[in-house]
Amino acid sequence: MAELGLNEQHQNEVINYMRFARSKRAQRLKTVDSCFQDLKDSRLVEDTFTIDEVTDILDGLQTVVHSEVESELINTAYTNVLLLRQIFFQAEKWYLKLQTDISELENRDLLEQVAEFEKSEFTSSNKKPNPELVKPKLTPLHEGASELLNKEIARLQEENEKLKTRLKTIEGHATSALDEKSKLEKALRELQIAQGDQKFNPTQDISELENSMADLKCKLEKTLQDSTASQKSLEENLVTTKHDLLKVQDQLAMAEKELEKKFQQTTAYRNMKEILSKKNEQIKELRKKLSKYEPDD
Repeated sequence: MAELGLNEQHQNEVINYMRFARSKRAQRLKTVDSCFQDLKDSRLVEDTFTIDEVTDILDGLQTVVHSEVESELINTAYTNVLLLRQIFFQAEKWYLKLQTDISELENRDLLEQVAEFEKSEFTSSNKKPNPELVKPKLTPLHEGASELLNKEIARLQEENEKLKTRLKTIEGHATSALDEKSKLEKALRELQIAQGDQKFNPTQDISELENSMADLKCKLEKTLQDSTASQKSLEENLVTTKHDLLKVQDQLAMAEKELEKKFQQTTAYRNMKEILSKKNEQIKELRKKLSKYEPDD
């Protein structure tokens, strides 16, 4: 038997469509035959006809046949669009993007292969109709959906773990920067106080001490500015991380909705929902930690 290079399920769907197309084709051919028969019965009642009468008869027949053929071609085109719509709709539900090659529709080798396939399927004398093909139905999407959702959830969990690690690192840097800033501010105040006290010591070289203190003060202020800039950068990183966590939370929520929709009758649904609930709790804890480092307005 000729094959189309498809799996059994898809080849059965092709056979269903070909059976539908053959039925529509047979109906249209019967309609065309009836046009000729009607002409014979209604117009060919005389033994002889003039050229004008024959021309009029043929023109009328041409109009009727043209209308029937055009109607069938239009209907076939619309039917094919509806079939493609079904396929694309199923693909979009799983975020797939399909592409077609229109040039392949005129590939003579492939057309002959389809013709051979039709011949082997529908003209064999011992061919028996498959009851599975008489009533076409879509294969349940549980298994494919489960695999896709599990992969997506695993990816989101991995990304969540990376963000948690990144958050801990940023929290450590932020804490260190705040501690360093506090120490520098304290040291600067102490030096300013010491500078004020030492101005009244007559035995101290005032000029040298002031220069030394001014130089040290500049260095401390520069270090403090660097620390402030570092703190600002860390705060921006915290905001970015928070946005990433929110994005992951949204993706996890979408995955949970799809999972609930496709598996609300299965044990896998209950187990997956429990996992998602735990992940949502972890995200809430991370958001609480992030709120501690948000700058006050």
